[in-house]
Amino acid sequence: MESKYYFKFEDLKVYQKAIEFGEQVNRQTVGFPSHETYRLGSQLNRVADSMALNIAEGSDSTDTNFVKYLKMACDSCQDCVAASTKARL
Repeated sequence: MESKYYFKFEDLKVYQKAIEFGEQVNRQTVGFPSHETYRLGSQLNRVADSMALNIAEGSDSTDTNFVKYLKMACDSCQDCVAASTKARL
């Protein structure tokens, strides 16, 4: 969806990759068994989306604060690894 508004974080490659990753996770969790839809699938979607959300939220802050938000995005990435490992088992 095109927007008439522009935010500088939209140009960040890490933000663009996080958006792509979140969309890929959303597409994959559609195929989860129904009993996992509101458990593991929901959690995986939330942590995948939180990567881009943290990057966007921290981008207009000081460099020191932005690094904290990037760290939170990395933490969400690690959560995705754990959730996707659980999904494969």
